[in-house]
Amino acid sequence: MDLVNRYASALSLHPTPVEAVGEVAGEILERFDGARPDLLVCFASPHHAGAFEDVMGGLRTVLEPDATIGCTMVGVAGGGVEVEEGPGLSVLAASFGAGRIDAIALETRETDDGYEILGWPDWVPARGTMLMLAEPYSFPVGDFLEVCNARVPGLTVIGGMASAATQAGANRLAVDDRVLHHGAVALVCSEDVPVRAVVSQGCRPIGMPLTVTSAERNLVFELAGQPAMARLQELVQAATETERDLMRNGLHLGVVVDEHKLDFSRGDFLVRNVLGADRRNGAIAIGDRVEVGTTVQFQVRDAEAADEDLRALLADARGDAALLFTCNGRGRHLFPEPHHDAGVVDELLGAKPLAGAFCAGEIGPIGGRNFLHSFTASVAVFER
Repeated sequence: MDLVNRYASALSLHPTPVEAVGEVAGEILERFDGARPDLLVCFASPHHAGAFEDVMGGLRTVLEPDATIGCTMVGVAGGGVEVEEGPGLSVLAASFGAGRIDAIALETRETDDGYEILGWPDWVPARGTMLMLAEPYSFPVGDFLEVCNARVPGLTVIGGMASAATQAGANRLAVDDRVLHHGAVALVCSEDVPVRAVVSQGCRPIGMPLTVTSAERNLVFELAGQPAMARLQELVQAATETERDLMRNGLHLGVVVDEHKLDFSRGDFLVRNVLGADRRNGAIAIGDRVEVGTTVQFQVRDAEAADEDLRALLADARGDAALLFTCNGRGRHLFPEPHHDAGVVDELLGAKPLAGAFCAGEIGPIGGRNFLHSFTASVAVFER
């Protein structure tokens, strides 16, 4: 049997961990006809957190994958189904027949010169993919991604932050036969493993692109030579009533990643929240550093824009399987109907194997650089 680009996914809603493992493993074994997968990625709801070591151990014993990662998440997805409440265990298995895959555990240590990465492998492909799951209270993903962008600019990082718990030490991560309470785990894949990143930030621009002419850290003082607050007031006055409602519910700023481009479109902006404004000096604060000379554009987010953005970015995707990392603020918090993001991926890829989770932060590339996002759907499409 030809196992090149062979995938299978399974989702169990059984509340008992041992039964959930049996259902998932049995379905994957049936689809693989008893063959061993190269990789296994597992997402478990909080209901299975207490038995997570047994869950991962059971899956590894039955399926015998070469490399495994997993974590606990507030909700999971499988196929076109999203499980936002209630027990869920979702697994994706893959056999490629070629390509190198290593499972690693990462930690960071702060030094006088910045962060030192512990566990960084000797082998990192110049152009490959890292599928990452990180614990939000113990691993500085943003700083790690800056190191990745500098050291290995051709490495694509896709993944999400564990979300099953809201305090340090309560989330669970798994890498091969180890279960961890901190740090990050990842699968490092050579470029022979066919993965494409699709990052949907779910926003649409309003107004015109503007150049930052005065800024310090995350404070923008001037846009195109005028106080940032004045530019924002102009935008509000010119907006429709619908756009004003969206701005009241949450305004964002898109920051262009690649300034060498002449025209900017979907996927060129890194979207960050507008945190507030200071009427005394006309500045606005956003959730990231901003450099003078950067091009920015205000953005709004709603269910319609998020649906349109995800569909547009997936329109030309051709794949045999996918991993979905969607924000825990999406799902029924954003969309009027359940199963939105998983359903769109399932629809546009053509009902291919899919596993996913609701994350406390999503990882994926914009403009050729890796970033940590929020309110985003980051999809790893295993291409044909």
